Amino acid sequence: MRRRLAALLIVPALALTACGGGESKEPTDEKSSSSSPDKAAQQPEAPKPVKSADPMPTVKGEVMKQPQLTIPKGEPSGKFVVNTVKEGDGAEVKKGDLVMAGYEARIWKGSQSLGGSYGDKAAPPQMIAAGSPAVIPAFSQGVLGQKVGSRVLVVAPPAAAWGPQGKPEMKVGPKDNLVFVLDIQKVVPKKAEGKQKETAADMPKIQADKEEAATITIPKNDPPKKLVSETLIEGDGAEVKKGQTVYMQYSGAAWKLNQGKPKAELFDTSWKTGAPFVTPIGAGAVIQGWDQGLIGKKVGSRVMLVIPPEMAYGDKEQGPTLPAKSTLVFVVDILAAV
Repeated sequence: MRRRLAALLIVPALALTACGGGESKEPTDEKSSSSSPDKAAQQPEAPKPVKSADPMPTVKGEVMKQPQLTIPKGEPSGKFVVNTVKEGDGAEVKKGDLVMAGYEARIWKGSQSLGGSYGDKAAPPQMIAAGSPAVIPAFSQGVLGQKVGSRVLVVAPPAAAWGPQGKPEMKVGPKDNLVFVLDIQKVVPKKAEGKQKETAADMPKIQADKEEAATITIPKNDPPKKLVSETLIEGDGAEVKKGQTVYMQYSGAAWKLNQGKPKAELFDTSWKTGAPFVTPIGAGAVIQGWDQGLIGKKVGSRVMLVIPPEMAYGDKEQGPTLPAKSTLVFVVDILAAV
């Protein structure tokens, strides 16, 4: 079993990808499997959103605090509604922006909760790629064109959510309409910004200046025996603390398999999923090398992790690009932490 967390645990309560897809070797524990949007093209095209349609849910309360959401007892209109409840005064969200948003989610019928980022059992805010086809339209279109600081009400028929297959693991049926309240907190940089420092001659070389998977070049020498956690770009945000949820982009390669090659073959990268990887840190949800190597690093930083096998996957093979007893090389851009 590959060491991974289910999407519902990586981003608690909601998995925003349009459909389930192929596997990836995220640096997580071995409890379950996850989903990626590799097959998102199967999702039917969403209808064009409208601003209002009868009947309409009502939302009260302050933005950035738990909303008081009331859903009518009647049947929904079946239309895709994106309604700005309160407009913020920040920058307008553009296509491709990464948006951090607090949320409340319900199934229309019975007003059944799907969780949210407010209250006693609050999940972390969602990170949404605005306008991305890999993210369900209820979110990707719900934030697009809105201003930071806004509260948005979304009513999503199946075509604007997970389509006719629904989301059985969340008890969302194929005909269920969903209701979301989105509080747009901020736009987050897609990668670490700044001048990157050079690595030592016996360490991997990293090229990651574009919004895509990093290029990793591993030297001919053997890997270090102890954990290396090197800041290549230091951000200006707060230090990551144990127990926080961290949002990041990463690329990973096995040392021995790529030793001396001009370009390492990556065994995984978050860039292929259309959204950053999200996980608790320092809490045993990810491999030990991540838990130890990322705590204390500043938000906005790029970090190179070289992780010995005993702090990664040990003697368990994780597929052809990740043999047993592999030392791992990761390039991690820390985008946010809450």
